[in-house]
Parts: sequence; C-alpha cells; structure tokens
Amino acid sequence: MRHKKSGRKYSRTREHRLAMFRNLLMNLIKYSRIKTTDAKAKGLKRIADRVVSFAKKKDLSNVRKASYYVPNKELLNKLFSEIGPKFTNRNGGYTRIYKIGIRQGDSAPLSMIEFAYEEEKKAKKPAKKSAPKNKKEVEKKEVEKSPVEGSNTPAENV
Repeated sequence: MRHKKSGRKYSRTREHRLAMFRNLLMNLIKYSRIKTTDAKAKGLKRIADRVVSFAKKKDLSNVRKASYYVPNKELLNKLFSEIGPKFTNRNGGYTRIYKIGIRQGDSAPLSMIEFAYEEEKKAKKPAKKSAPKNKKEVEKKEVEKSPVEGSNTPAENV
C-alpha cells in the first residue's frame, strides 16, 4: 500500500529521477523557461521553489543545500546572484506553470514552466486616469476643449 508516500515515480529508478530533475532544474535556471510534460513540470515546481528559497538567503549552508540539486557552479552562481535576489519580497510561488497543449507523438499533455518574477515588472505600469465622476468635472473639460473665439465653425455661422 502507498499510504503517506508522496511524489510520483515517473517509471524511473530513484537515481534516474534525481538526474532527470537536476537536468530540468539546470535548464530552468539557464533559460528561465522550459517546455515539458505536465507531470514533470509539477514535480519540478516543488524542487525549484525549494532551491529558490535557498537562494534568497546566501550563506554557506544554503549554497551547499542548493548544490545538491544544481551541481553546475556557473548555474549555481547565477541562481544566487541573479534569480534569488529577485524574489526577496516574495513568500513562495516562485514558478508558474502554463498548460500549452498535447504532444503530437504520444499525446502527452505539455506545459511551460517559468520563473514568476516577470509579473513584478508588469505591475510597475502607471495607473490609467479615471473618468470624471460628477457633472462639474465634465463641464470643465468641455469648456477647456471649446474652440478658440473668433474661429468660423459651422455652429457659429447659424
């Protein structure tokens, strides 16, 4: 029985699963966005969020914990110097998964997984001006837009 056993097996041995997720995570760090199956994306989200939370606070212990999942020193440096600091004000949810369709060869559902720091850039747009709420504001705007005195508009000639 599988009582209280979490995680999927993906029809792989433990070592193969670990290698698969390490490779997926390193590609996610390298490219910030990858395309994979739904099940692998959901499994990767769990690991990626854990590693990003290590990268938010740079100390020797967290570097060693993250190096278990990211053995490449260049990518580990990128994780701690670029990706981690972008999430200092965020408490979880560092990755986002989009469903993108079905793979043609084997009909496997595909997903796009990416880091979620893109929305913070979009949130800095200036707010739109609101419409006037009362009649006085509407009348003031009409007065400001009225044509210059002395011009020959069709309404004045009548």
